[in-house]
Amino acid sequence: MALGSAAALTLAACSSDTGGGNPEAVAEGEEVGVSLIVKTTTNPFFVAMQEGAEAAAADLDVNLTFAAGREDGDEDSQIQAIENAISQGQAGILITPNGPAVVDAVERARDAGLYVIALDTPPDPASAVDITFATDNFDAGLRIGEWTAGHLDGEDAVIALLDLFDDKIVSVDYNRDQGFLTGMGIDVADEQRNGDEAPTGSYSGGKYTIVCNEATNGAEDGGATAMENCLSKNPDINVVYTINEPAAYGAYQVLQSAGKAEDVTLVSVDGGCAGVGYVSDGVIAATSQQYPVRMAEEGVRAIAELARGGEAPEPTEGLDFFDTGVALVTDQPVDGVESIDSAEAEEICWG
Repeated sequence: MALGSAAALTLAACSSDTGGGNPEAVAEGEEVGVSLIVKTTTNPFFVAMQEGAEAAAADLDVNLTFAAGREDGDEDSQIQAIENAISQGQAGILITPNGPAVVDAVERARDAGLYVIALDTPPDPASAVDITFATDNFDAGLRIGEWTAGHLDGEDAVIALLDLFDDKIVSVDYNRDQGFLTGMGIDVADEQRNGDEAPTGSYSGGKYTIVCNEATNGAEDGGATAMENCLSKNPDINVVYTINEPAAYGAYQVLQSAGKAEDVTLVSVDGGCAGVGYVSDGVIAATSQQYPVRMAEEGVRAIAELARGGEAPEPTEGLDFFDTGVALVTDQPVDGVESIDSAEAEEICWG
């Protein structure tokens, strides 16, 4: 599924609305210069991505440069790293964009002939890069939402939504949140906006109340603060959606201190080794596992092959990006919802 060999990446010519990067051919035996620019080094997701890129670079004679934002949302550091890649005459860039401000710099890179692949998080607009290699984040959210609805078995849902940002709009944020609510059977109104749903209504199994949409910045301390804020609004929360597993663990610590951990169904997205351990330990009830190592490996391979005369990668059929796969992980399976258990997930986790 998500751990297929490089041959699983279909290569074909593709065009772009903005012209796209077109790296000059690299002479035989010459290294290909590639920059990997991630959101932050504090999240194990991006650490795993770096490790995957480094392994692929060593195999493919690629000179890999690494850069990261100081924190999730730090656009300035990413913009500087893009400018550095341009000035060094690199063949391409792999980037997990920290926000919309990086788009102009990405377009300058493409105008300079660099091939730019977004990893994990497509920019807005998605056409700002040549292609995105990513998890289908809406599908990841959908799976944990469907599982949650089935797991509740008709019980009223009092929901806390622990998102990524409250000061900017990025697709990974709204796709996971809106996918989760859609999986629950809740009308989301605008699929590209968090927090505009009716605060009360019916989900596929019963009645729901949405207590809060709180930003976490994808971090453990942010998850803890967000959970505290939500509990102050309604102490009867019994469902907590989180943008990622660091935020989930922060939320869990607050729930545990409040004596509510056993009464709350906590779900997330990532599927890192720590998160899979949380599933095994009963901290997280279900998570959607994604595959950052493959994103980075295939991204390095795609740029190296293109620079050496190969063809550009194309999106997965029916999508506008290359889908690197997702699987629902839980030790409490629900009828009709496909999943793997934590033991299976541990064999293919990252971080």
